Amino acid sequence: MTRFLDFVRPAAGAVLMSEWLTGTAERSRLAADVVVDGWEAARRPSGRLARHVFLSVGGAGLLFYARWASDGDHLAWAGARRAGVVSRVDMVVPGIRRSGLVRTRLMRSVVHDAEGPVGLFVVSAMAVDEVEAAVVPVPGLLGAHVHLASEGERVRVVTEWADAASYEAVITGGVGCQRYTLYRAFEDDRR
Repeated sequence: MTRFLDFVRPAAGAVLMSEWLTGTAERSRLAADVVVDGWEAARRPSGRLARHVFLSVGGAGLLFYARWASDGDHLAWAGARRAGVVSRVDMVVPGIRRSGLVRTRLMRSVVHDAEGPVGLFVVSAMAVDEVEAAVVPVPGLLGAHVHLASEGERVRVVTEWADAASYEAVITGGVGCQRYTLYRAFEDDRR
């Protein structure tokens, strides 16, 4: 069982999130597999601590979540290697829409149930002053992890839910929320 706190790295100076819209579940899995194969074949870049691939519940997209020791480490890798990774994926799965990379820092985690298995991860974007409502304990909410975006006015909150039914019973509207399941997780460095 993978919990979000398993992703936390004290040495992480940068947490990066990137959403890719592929259109179908088959294209999402294929794109994820091409990226994962590239990760497994390549030498680990200095400063990358962990990376994770999530599949959207509807199947039409992916979320990449990576922890790096610093923004500088990531930028050095991106300048040298990112174009090659993306071009390999685009050859196999053309037409992916990428919403852009969001640079964040983990501000805090609120864990309501450290033992329950996660059935659903939900990523929400909101203003900083809206965070408290997102971390209040409700049935089925296992934990909430607040990430401050680099511009300092918005946050991304990653919540862990026992299952989709728990999330749907509590949430009204859900505008700006994306639902995911964990596809693959990689630990590069346990610092």
